[in-house]
Amino acid sequence: MKLKLFIGVLLISLLPFAQGAIYTYTDANGARVFTDKPPKHQRVKKLKLAPSNQTPATPTVDTMNPPPVYLESPAALPVQYEMLRILAPEPDATIRANDQQLIVTVSSEPSLLDGHRYRFILDGNPVGEPTRSPVLQLKDVNRGTHLLAVEIINEQDAVLERTPAQPFHLRQTTLQDKRRVNPCTKDDFGVRPECPKQDKPPK
Repeated sequence: MKLKLFIGVLLISLLPFAQGAIYTYTDANGARVFTDKPPKHQRVKKLKLAPSNQTPATPTVDTMNPPPVYLESPAALPVQYEMLRILAPEPDATIRANDQQLIVTVSSEPSLLDGHRYRFILDGNPVGEPTRSPVLQLKDVNRGTHLLAVEIINEQDAVLERTPAQPFHLRQTTLQDKRRVNPCTKDDFGVRPECPKQDKPPK
């Protein structure tokens, strides 16, 4: 009686896992074994089980709503210039300009869009008025080293793109330079500006 009660309790405990069949056999020690995975090379007996009265739980599935998509019109997207650079003068270039003038040229990719302008910056200060021309003539540039940059701005003067400030060196040909290139002869003193009469050596 106790053995039947034990077997009944054991079968009830196995019911939740009895999706397949339950087998029983006697092991080498004479003990009764119940399992749903019968061992090989063992004489086993398949048990007949009454259907379970348990209602299987309804599986739950986590659902995720797709992230919202915000559409923007092309006009609302920021403008991207892939490239903006100064073509001339080249970085660290030395320029001789006795008239204190030089030509600056720039290039952008894509080309300047409608409503956008170039603004040239010399030594940290804007030079002239913003323009759509990629060429600008700088005037009254003193001798020495200067920093040059260019910006692309829109109708509201907001900066869309800017180059790093790059140096250039402006030199002016002095009288000493001219005398070095073309030394003064005795007939040049008092005639050529770089050969003043007071510099004429004594006879």
